[in-house]
Amino acid sequence: MSQGNSEVTAGRAPQACGAGGLFTPGQAKACTVREVLDRVGGKWSIGILVAASPGPVRFTELERCVEGISRRMLTLTLRNLERDGLLHRTVHPTVPPKVEYTATPIALELYQSLVALTDWAERHRGAVADARATYDRTHPPR
Repeated sequence: MSQGNSEVTAGRAPQACGAGGLFTPGQAKACTVREVLDRVGGKWSIGILVAASPGPVRFTELERCVEGISRRMLTLTLRNLERDGLLHRTVHPTVPPKVEYTATPIALELYQSLVALTDWAERHRGAVADARATYDRTHPPR
């Protein structure tokens, strides 16, 4: 067992947590919360969830809406959001197949918070950039 996992209590098996280490049952709840926040706060997840919340959206629409995302990363993120119950994928039996993504009720509950967060980031991105520049001038790299 690694040094970081020395608090396993007798009779309780540690539980795995994502790609990280092992956690005791008491730590598993915090681990799960962290995993959920990591998913919904991910670089691409916020844009995808905001775009899918007003109604069904197709892959190509998401590709246009989420600036800078590659097709592969969009595919992986959509799959993870679907797995986590935040998106529902519908394949319509047409030629070629029409695939739509819709936010689930739990994603819709999150929507207002995500919009508030993205609005805040838009309003303050200049101030953050200025603060970084000031910090970088006064704290040269070591």
